[in-house]
Amino acid sequence: MIERYALSPMKEIWTLKAQYERWLKVELAVIDVFEEIGTAPPGTHQAADRKAKIDVDNILEIEEEVRHDVIAFIKSVTRSMGDEARFFHMGLTSSDVVDTALSLGMKQSMDLILDKLEQYIQVLKKGAQRYRKTITLGRTHGIHAEPTVFGLKWLSYLSEAQRNRDRLKKTLEAVSTGKISGAVGNYANVDPQIEQAALNKIGLKACKCSTQVVPRDIHAEMLSSLALLGAGIERIALEIRHLQRSEVQEAMEPFRKGQRGSSAMPHKKNPIITERLCGLSRLLRSNADASYENIALWHERDISHSSVERVIIPDSLMVTYYMLEKIVKVLDSLVVNEEEMRDQFKRSYNLVYSQRLMLALINKGMSREEAYKLVQQAALVCWKEKTDFIQKVRKHEKIREFLSDEDLQDVFKPDDYLRNVGAIYGRFDLNDEEQ
Repeated sequence: MIERYALSPMKEIWTLKAQYERWLKVELAVIDVFEEIGTAPPGTHQAADRKAKIDVDNILEIEEEVRHDVIAFIKSVTRSMGDEARFFHMGLTSSDVVDTALSLGMKQSMDLILDKLEQYIQVLKKGAQRYRKTITLGRTHGIHAEPTVFGLKWLSYLSEAQRNRDRLKKTLEAVSTGKISGAVGNYANVDPQIEQAALNKIGLKACKCSTQVVPRDIHAEMLSSLALLGAGIERIALEIRHLQRSEVQEAMEPFRKGQRGSSAMPHKKNPIITERLCGLSRLLRSNADASYENIALWHERDISHSSVERVIIPDSLMVTYYMLEKIVKVLDSLVVNEEEMRDQFKRSYNLVYSQRLMLALINKGMSREEAYKLVQQAALVCWKEKTDFIQKVRKHEKIREFLSDEDLQDVFKPDDYLRNVGAIYGRFDLNDEEQ
């Protein structure tokens, strides 16, 4: 991942040094079990741990010669060891170390993402509470539809974020899986009990049945979950981008002192963060798609997945963490223009009340077909002439035959549209964290 989108502490998990440290952690856990069962002499684990040295440059230098990263790692790390080196990587295959260590890295990263996701959820709760009574125009197809409250948008995003949290927790459980089952996964040289004991030491569980590698549907599940989370963030980002348009101006990203919007046009305030988030979401979906291609491997394994994963797994985890960090900051400082929201009713010429008017006529005895046609004709005239729908209706002879002044007063106000908003809010606990 390029430095621009790599944030601490996530990026430190995916350095080459951190990767080798995880490899070493797996190797030492197995040696520890060897010592416990008597395969290795007492003190072997302590000596191996003390003498093992990770020298990234040395490992890479050896790899240039042997053309195998795990062999280079073993040769470099054990070069200062004595007899304990016999038990380093004993009975293991490269994927025992690489896949198990990869799971450790994914587990660490998912923990960070879930922590950041909780911040995201809390910001959404705060927005839902704050804008619970903020009346705005709903839109369908990008066109004014009917009155609603701005807080319902936040509730919708919150509900999705909570679903994503559930998915990610399940995914965390799935990726917390390692394997130390040998070259074809049949425990020919290391017993299952050794695998289980070694994995317990590093906080992983054993894969139920592996080949030489951990099955890649597990990794695809994680990347799919991250892509869904990214799509949820994109949904909010796209909404903000629309609301920030010059013709709308209902909400916009925070614009810091000294910030510049355009190199050419000084007046510009562009939604650069939300546009960036939309773009990064595409990257997550592309990476998820690539992960599906990694599931089918030749026989017990090939390495067609390896080169892909070295890019898509660290990058997707770092991008997700970055996206959460940015959307939290945007939402926490979102500029909301409630006056502009109210003015949108005037810009719509109050046509957004058309359904309420139609239903009022039907309730007074007019057929639905006649009511629809009559209201539509009046509405389209108002749109064409840019005249107020309320005034048009008050002077409409046919409509006035059915509806009194009091009836019309009830039609042309947003209250009835919002009468069930409280029921929706009642489905959420916005004060205490839901588990």
